[in-house]
Amino acid sequence: MTALVTIGIILLALLGTPLFVIIGSSTLVMYFFEGTEPALLTINIATLATKQILVAIPLFTFAGYLIAESNSPHRIIRFARAAIGWFPGGLAIVALLACAIFTAFSGASGVTIIALGGLLYPLLVKEGYTEKFALGHITASGSAGLLIFPAVPLILYSIVAEVSFDQLKNAAILPWLVLVGCLSIYCIIFAKKNNIPREPFDKKELIVSFWGMKWEFAIPVLVFGGIYGGFVTAAESAAITALYTFVMTVFIYGDIKIFRDLPKIVRESMSLVGGILLILGCALGLTNYLIDMEVPDRIFEYMQTMIDNKYVFLFALNIFLLIVGCMMDVFSAIMIVVPIIVPVAAAFGINPLHLGVIFLTNLEIGYSTPPVGLNLFIASFRFNKPLVSVYAAALPFLAVRFVVLAIITYIPWLSLCLIMD
Repeated sequence: MTALVTIGIILLALLGTPLFVIIGSSTLVMYFFEGTEPALLTINIATLATKQILVAIPLFTFAGYLIAESNSPHRIIRFARAAIGWFPGGLAIVALLACAIFTAFSGASGVTIIALGGLLYPLLVKEGYTEKFALGHITASGSAGLLIFPAVPLILYSIVAEVSFDQLKNAAILPWLVLVGCLSIYCIIFAKKNNIPREPFDKKELIVSFWGMKWEFAIPVLVFGGIYGGFVTAAESAAITALYTFVMTVFIYGDIKIFRDLPKIVRESMSLVGGILLILGCALGLTNYLIDMEVPDRIFEYMQTMIDNKYVFLFALNIFLLIVGCMMDVFSAIMIVVPIIVPVAAAFGINPLHLGVIFLTNLEIGYSTPPVGLNLFIASFRFNKPLVSVYAAALPFLAVRFVVLAIITYIPWLSLCLIMD
């Protein structure tokens, strides 16, 4: 039966069948052969409706798409340039932070590369950065926001792994700062080494640009201040942010036209959310089947014959997750892989919150890892560059990320210090 199901999954995938159909049908077949009531799959889907955090996904995604389709990126980048453009590597750091923030809101790194790439890539080249650096930087930075709230992968991992979302978002703060810090240091070194000219500090431009994006400043206050201050839940923060972003982009700035632009934005953002929820519902059914059949226990018993300590396990896990990150999008990877590795990692004594940070960091890197990282193909298409050129451009940034991954993996304190009692 297992062989037949496996062959069926491969055939369905080769035929381009949607992922939720593959997962759902495979689970139903396995339930049937085990004599288990197939209705359990629909019960798992219904269970999703009881998870309050799930409401945050469509609301934050909608807000992110509104921001990406408006002129907010231009206003934000203008202010950021005025604020830190005088610093060595300042514009490159601006590009990194801008990509991270927009990925966190949109939940998709490809959207960030497409939406901001056309603005940031020529800007970096114009300021003296090489085309190779600009190409690699934008490609790698497209996924730099997967570790920070309100990134949808954080929410999904907390649901699938059944861990506290509040603890998970806190666990990811320091690792994300380490990642951004190391990439920023690389940008500074590159800028100094290549004598990239700095922009002179202009107090007037700083004030004008600040005033020009005064409405955008309320967004991080609503999102981060409310959540980390304990004033609102993630779902409440999402609702407030979506409403504020709608009013800001449609009525205050007028960047989004209700009848011309809004239907398209709603359609595209909710198509992404609908796909996520369908896959998630079916994946939860598969998760319960795997647990009932004691698959994670069997995997752990098998791995014990080859791996005798958690450090070797973590190394092997990173290699596996990097491959997964290349081959699958982050949403599919979370829903398919997490249910299997969480109990196995727990058997090796690895905290599930630490595992979550490791998991998301690997998938973030996998987006830009040759030969089939998704961001590589998107960047090649967006900037009209040969794929091999994108590979070469992304390698220095991948090297920095591998160092960060090792730090995050083998220093669990970074992930756990903010949640320790």
